[in-house]
Amino acid sequence: MADDTLTARAPFTDLAFSSAASRGVLVADRDGLGVATVLVRRGRLAALTQRVRERFGIELPRGPQRIAAGNIAFAGTGPEAWLATGEQHGNAFGLALKEALGDTASVADQSSGYAVLRMTGPKLRETLAKVLPIDLHPRAFAPGAVASTTASHVGATLWRLEDAADGSPVFEIAVFRSLAGSFWHILTHSAAEFGFVRQETIS
Repeated sequence: MADDTLTARAPFTDLAFSSAASRGVLVADRDGLGVATVLVRRGRLAALTQRVRERFGIELPRGPQRIAAGNIAFAGTGPEAWLATGEQHGNAFGLALKEALGDTASVADQSSGYAVLRMTGPKLRETLAKVLPIDLHPRAFAPGAVASTTASHVGATLWRLEDAADGSPVFEIAVFRSLAGSFWHILTHSAAEFGFVRQETIS
């Protein structure tokens, strides 16, 4: 009997990229990251805040900030709306989060709906400046900052992590999985002059 099991492919698998001797921009596919949208239910903001604090040790951000504890993070993406992520949780993340938050919020699993890249490198800001209409200077976009924006014509959510050991900035960006190819084309062309390297992981 044929195996009818369907397995989701990593969103950036087999996409071509340009490379050079230099390593100005490094990227890693965050395939397997659990992703879910969280919308507070009417009149339940205080209850949701308390629930997140009790269950995850996180003070729910008010505004475009990302706060993480352990392997869970909440990023503010709009009024009383968040993008939550869980390391190595995959599609089970949304259900687990829904159970944890109960009737305080509406939770929708997006683990198969988003493609997420982690990006770093000494030329990353110059690369992103070509495609993002926001100021990524360290004074304007500190670690923990979040932006809902566009990368050229592709809608994106961007957040900054702590800098790499060599001082290079580290960002993660989420785009709709169906637009992963378009975003990859934009990013590789923007980074071509600096050297563009894909890795398994970026610490």
